[in-house]
Amino acid sequence: MVRASALYIVIVIALVIGVICATLVASAYFYRIQHAREARYNLLQNNVGSAVNYLLAGHTEWDTPKKISLFGKDNDSVQIEKKLWGVYDMGIVRAFIQSDTLYKVFTMAHPVDSAKWAVLYLIDEDRSLSVSGKTMINGNAFVPKSGIRTAYVENKPYSGDKRIITGHQYNSDKQLPPLKQDRLQLLNKFQTDKHPNDSLLLKDDSVYGSFLKATRFIQLKKRPYTLQNIKLEGNIVILSDTLITVDSTALLKNVIVFARAIVVKSGFKGNCQLFASDSVSIGRRCRFDYPSCAGIIRLNESKGQEILRLSDQSSFSGLLFTYEQKSRPQMLPFIELGKNTTVSGQIYAQGTLGLHDGVVVNGSAFTSRFFYQSTYTRYENYLINTKLDMAGLSRYYLAPDVVPVTRNPQKIMQWLEQN
Repeated sequence: MVRASALYIVIVIALVIGVICATLVASAYFYRIQHAREARYNLLQNNVGSAVNYLLAGHTEWDTPKKISLFGKDNDSVQIEKKLWGVYDMGIVRAFIQSDTLYKVFTMAHPVDSAKWAVLYLIDEDRSLSVSGKTMINGNAFVPKSGIRTAYVENKPYSGDKRIITGHQYNSDKQLPPLKQDRLQLLNKFQTDKHPNDSLLLKDDSVYGSFLKATRFIQLKKRPYTLQNIKLEGNIVILSDTLITVDSTALLKNVIVFARAIVVKSGFKGNCQLFASDSVSIGRRCRFDYPSCAGIIRLNESKGQEILRLSDQSSFSGLLFTYEQKSRPQMLPFIELGKNTTVSGQIYAQGTLGLHDGVVVNGSAFTSRFFYQSTYTRYENYLINTKLDMAGLSRYYLAPDVVPVTRNPQKIMQWLEQN
């Protein structure tokens, strides 16, 4: 006879075996689900990467969302879109399989073309360029045929490298290589088109605009306004027909501002794009991080002079430029860099570039003429205690295609949003 307790032991053993088997079955089931999820995620990642490369290669038009199948299969659908974002391009890509979606939003720009790139481009007005003091020109330079020479200024000689230009020297033309007209026209259209008005956003102390949603436009019209004690970040554009003042207490990140005149108070820090038709004045000790842009675009006639000023001890990373469709020799656009200012990027002065002591340009300066004002004397086409250094610019620097020194294909400049 078998004891009754043996039956209980058998039941317990069977129960344990059943639990173990159920656990194994459940583990296999969940493992299969997780494996399928990871495989789907990896496929989405690959599809997003392919969509990014497709967009960088320039296979899409402005503001036209495009849905494509990458390889002609059921699980490789992506949507790509390219938008104008100031002087830069913005890409939006989405990859989706059933209800799963991955997205990436980024800005794009161009590598510089070494054949066109120069640390200095001064147009030929049949007069030479003079250098004095602790001036350094490191990189290839385009100068007038009359050449470059050293000079005494206020009883101080030139004390830089004996070669003056540490690089190749080429003859410049009578005019600057032109800015890209298509981009300038698109910027003008972007500003003048009718947009919905979200001016009530300025009542908040912090506003974020997702680049996956519609752009949020703040239209101030003919009302002068001061941005202060506020944080504006992302897909936000501010439009004004008059003066906008940006206080040092305002934080702007990836925001675009269009106005007739823009004043940035001393001590401001941020990165943004500023476009005006009359003037941009940036105060002392300001810092604009890459990628920033400050430009004056004048497509219509006006009596005043275009002025873009970067005051003492400020730094700017990105692009500074002036453009006037109908040039006036008697009143050329003017860019002024104050004492001990640093520009890391590019300067394109269609008219005059005014420099003060201690200016450092890590990148390039294209201009029609230089201007230097000492205590008593005005000098034209003189570089005095100025550092122009092509090697000082990061090798990862990317430029907008509005300037005439870029090459294809585009590369990713900045990640804005992704999951």
